[in-house]
Amino acid sequence: MNFTIRYLPAIGRRLTAAIFIVSGFGKIAAPAMTQGYIASARLPVPTIAYLIEIVIEISGGRLLVIGFHTRATAAVLAAFVVATALSFHHNFADQNQLIHFLKNIAIAGGLLQVFAFGAGYFSFDNRRTSLDLPAPTHTSERSSV
Repeated sequence: MNFTIRYLPAIGRRLTAAIFIVSGFGKIAAPAMTQGYIASARLPVPTIAYLIEIVIEISGGRLLVIGFHTRATAAVLAAFVVATALSFHHNFADQNQLIHFLKNIAIAGGLLQVFAFGAGYFSFDNRRTSLDLPAPTHTSERSSV
């Protein structure tokens, strides 16, 4: 297995995750400013939106780093960054807002690649499938004896 297939997915996941983790901790460090920015975008219940944002960014970033439930995490983060772009960066007359919008759309595109192709070789997801563990059975699937 060559370098590209083995290592680059893990490197890419970590680089993508960095923006979410750093941003999440930045919001923890400045809660009043973050909630004020959310309120200025006229989103409902800024305190709850703030808490949801922190959970998504920090937990999503950490899950991307380790490659655990990577496809679902990538899908949630992609939806999150598109929603963020549409809610906060929609004033295209402002060049800075246009750049932030396009940055978010590009991040969503990268996350959709992770969703489509999975976590890669160095990930918990790959470890779980390579162990060839039997699928868990659910009570509705068990036959009565």
